[in-house]
Amino acid sequence: MIACQALLAGVFVIALAGKVRGRAALDEFVASIVALGMFSRARSVVAAYAVLGAEAVVILALVLPYALLLGFVAATALLIVLTAGISAALRRGRHTPCRCFGASVTPLGRTHVVRNLVLVAVGCIGFAAGAAAGGAGSAVHPAGVALALAAAAVGALIVVRLDDLIGLFATSVSPR
Repeated sequence: MIACQALLAGVFVIALAGKVRGRAALDEFVASIVALGMFSRARSVVAAYAVLGAEAVVILALVLPYALLLGFVAATALLIVLTAGISAALRRGRHTPCRCFGASVTPLGRTHVVRNLVLVAVGCIGFAAGAAAGGAGSAVHPAGVALALAAAAVGALIVVRLDDLIGLFATSVSPR
């Protein structure tokens, strides 16, 4: 449960920070939502700011022990909405850059859908573990916490840098 909590909180903190780190980053994120063509320009701007607000709520709920189960539900719900939006945009032939974490110029694709679905699974697992543990959790061993946090940090790094990792390992071989 701790690994799920830390992974999701880390991913959402990095996502929110990447979008609001400066005026240019925020404008690029808003422009990416507008470019998806899901709504009118005005509604797309509102949707972009709603995503930012929802991410902040998710982070807060995931770090407050008494709201942890709500945090898992909120994270999962937001990820489902974002995944549905990406899927709808892809069906409409829209491949705007993924500004999920602020800076990437990689066009949206199936990889982003799969990444989000994995995070949905993490949210569901965290919720199930939290519910089984009675909400805030039970006594934990410090070494277990350290291991869970390390695994979550590696997982968050992979999620956040997934576009770069795929680009790194996607090599083309030129014929000689």
